[in-house]
Amino acid sequence: MENTAGSAEGNKKWKLAFILCFLALVVDGADVMMLSLSLKSIKDDFGLTGVEAGMLGSVTILGMGLGGIFGGWCSDKFGRVKAIAASVLLFSVLTALLSFTQNVWQFGILRFISGVGLGTVYIVSAGLISEYVPTKHRTTIIATLQTGWTFGYIVASLMAGAIIPDHGWRLMFLLSGSAIILSFLLYYFVPESESWQAERDRKLLAKKDNPQDSSFGFKLIFKDKAVLKVLLMWISASMLLHLGYNGVNHWMPTYIETEMGLNYKSMTYYMIASYSAMVFGKISAGIISDKFGRRFAFMFGCIATAACLVSIVMFANPTNIIYFLALFGFLYGIPFGVYATFMSESFPTAARGTAMGTAHNMGRIGSATAPILVGAIAASESIGYGFLILGFFYLISILPILFIREKMFDPSAKAGVEPEPAK
Repeated sequence: MENTAGSAEGNKKWKLAFILCFLALVVDGADVMMLSLSLKSIKDDFGLTGVEAGMLGSVTILGMGLGGIFGGWCSDKFGRVKAIAASVLLFSVLTALLSFTQNVWQFGILRFISGVGLGTVYIVSAGLISEYVPTKHRTTIIATLQTGWTFGYIVASLMAGAIIPDHGWRLMFLLSGSAIILSFLLYYFVPESESWQAERDRKLLAKKDNPQDSSFGFKLIFKDKAVLKVLLMWISASMLLHLGYNGVNHWMPTYIETEMGLNYKSMTYYMIASYSAMVFGKISAGIISDKFGRRFAFMFGCIATAACLVSIVMFANPTNIIYFLALFGFLYGIPFGVYATFMSESFPTAARGTAMGTAHNMGRIGSATAPILVGAIAASESIGYGFLILGFFYLISILPILFIREKMFDPSAKAGVEPEPAK
């Protein structure tokens, strides 16, 4: 198959894929953030305890984790685009249905199932675009793509500020169902990457010639000990990073509103400031990573985020919290700005979707206790005290990264020509 990555046709394809995947990440991120922004209203509506409120975040994370692993496997088996489109369709419908729930159990069950769709989009979109773009600017492009998730946070914050005080949380969830349109646009207008198509053709030929020589996905991972070792390191890094991220993301709006004493609309404006800074953090991570290396950018972001989170708890007050949140947003965007590119270059095409989906989402599953942990600590101490624990998780997430080499595989390479990682 001719590589058209640098041709006019190739540029048109990846730009279209970029735009629609960016929009998919916007609605994905908005959907995830809606729960955090409406948590206090839902808590009051259903009469929940802090642990029960944290449980809603945990079941979301569990659904996203399981769905992301399955979605990653589907992206290797059936195609990246099909996996993304199906996921957007699933979570759009089910999130809209949340507006009709009458108790915490109905909400929790539907949120878990919608999480199955939410878990696929982030990492599979990154894998798809990584297979479209050249190595030289890959991190910058993917980091820019993943600002879509952050823009989703901003959209959700704007919606929450405009809708919840006057109309309640249910209308906001109902409106999210309009994202169903995007799933059809993705399915019909975005082509699969050439490297995935070439790998599919190679597997079909291998299966025809020798049915025993068509490994992909989990079969390939467990067959190759070097790939399995890297996967285990990524699962560890992802779990620690997500423990910090999910705990903060779930409880920060409530922390600002309760322990900082700000009203709801002020809280949403302050969160928008933080998410806006996160956009610049992710883009900066891409530039730093392409210039100084994936590992350096990731480790710097994690260490700086841990330090900033501790500073928020120790020194922030209602007057200066907006400055701390802007700095925090910039810094905690950096690890995720480089994370997906670093990971996509760690695995061969035949197992990339499965490995990335497994690493990213096993990390999510392992971090599902974070919202409950902070909720439990808040019941006896404070949310801020829980944040100090989360800062520790951010700090030690750099340890597995020390054992992962950079650029082991080229995601844009054709099947059969990717370099083997050094033993």
